[in-house]
Amino acid sequence: MRTKAVRLYGKQDLRLEEFDLSPKNDDTVICEVITDSICMSTYKAAQLGPDHARVPNNVAENPVIVGHEFCGKIVHVGKNWAHKYKVGDNFVIQPAHSYKGSVEAPGYSYPECGGNATYVTIPQEILIMDCLLPYSSDTYFLGALTEPLSCVIASFHAMYHTRDGEYVHDMGIVEGGNLALLASVGPMGLAAIDYALNCDRRPKTMVVTDIDQARLDRAASIYTVEFAKKQGIDLHYVNTRDMPDAAQRLRDLTGGHGFDDVMVFAPVKSLVEQADAILAVDGCLNFFAGPSDLQFSASMNFFNVHYKRTHVCATSHGNVDDMKEAIQMMNEGKLNPAALVTHIGGLDSVIDTTLNLPKIPGGKKLVYTHIEMPMTAIADFEEKGKTDPLFKELHELTQKTQGLWNAEAEKLLLSRAKKI
Repeated sequence: MRTKAVRLYGKQDLRLEEFDLSPKNDDTVICEVITDSICMSTYKAAQLGPDHARVPNNVAENPVIVGHEFCGKIVHVGKNWAHKYKVGDNFVIQPAHSYKGSVEAPGYSYPECGGNATYVTIPQEILIMDCLLPYSSDTYFLGALTEPLSCVIASFHAMYHTRDGEYVHDMGIVEGGNLALLASVGPMGLAAIDYALNCDRRPKTMVVTDIDQARLDRAASIYTVEFAKKQGIDLHYVNTRDMPDAAQRLRDLTGGHGFDDVMVFAPVKSLVEQADAILAVDGCLNFFAGPSDLQFSASMNFFNVHYKRTHVCATSHGNVDDMKEAIQMMNEGKLNPAALVTHIGGLDSVIDTTLNLPKIPGGKKLVYTHIEMPMTAIADFEEKGKTDPLFKELHELTQKTQGLWNAEAEKLLLSRAKKI
């Protein structure tokens, strides 16, 4: 089967190519990719090339398809997997299969499997580890966002607390405690706000910080203080840009107690140190942000580590259970990751978008792999609609959902946009 895909050959070397997938056999499962959400981790892989832990050393000779947050439809099933999968079913994928301890993953490691492609062959490891998951909805962009949601869910599950005098770790955030989400109005931070407001283990006080007031205002308009109050949470949005002693101001919001749980969503030394400074006794610091600097480090107060039991945890991905939880919560209407998406584009926009991702403002950049379209901010649809009827209709549809991408807009785009 013929496919078009963006493949990585080395550091900052991405190429849009057309080639044949390997011949089918009894173990072959082929999927059509409908949409992929570009992740900062893909940017890091493109910058590091073979120096990235998941990218093969021989990537120059055996290029890999990039993109790991994808959703689509199964189009071929070999007889050895016919008991489990069938043609026509929709799917999402958990790339972190961890088969026999391997760090390989779609979007980083495989020449024929990644999200920025029209068709892919699913690696046997993914099938064996039950990482090709059924997805019952035909709203594909929500499916593509289950992987980043699973990463956020994993971070909440990875938080832990100790019992003074006992060698026991209680997993999860402190229910009824104080939670701080630092630099948390980017796409993953927004997902964390959404999850914290709707999961079954909620804080009493939640503080969301950033230094960009416009992004804070957008977050506050989507995840409102009023809704949080209904959920039993005292929610604060705080701009720390010009605060002379931000750590003290944040601690004051907890009555001086400090924060039981702190998550850091940007790899900034001063931010990590601020997180350490606001921890309560037995406080857990989760370093969510993955740095591209292999030598990234920050100071930590080890007096507090010893006497106040402060500690650190982190996760670099979710697992199958985390993804199943994300799907279930979306199906129940408890999570709506549409707020994460700010840009829409076609497969032809992937290279430029990926290589310049930190410079492009906004949240998630969503790619529809079968179309041609420059990466375009949803906020620009109205202006583009003055000369392009498709963008005019897309603007009208997104206005129905407060400027957020939605199922109607997706269906219109897939039916009307230029095919690649």
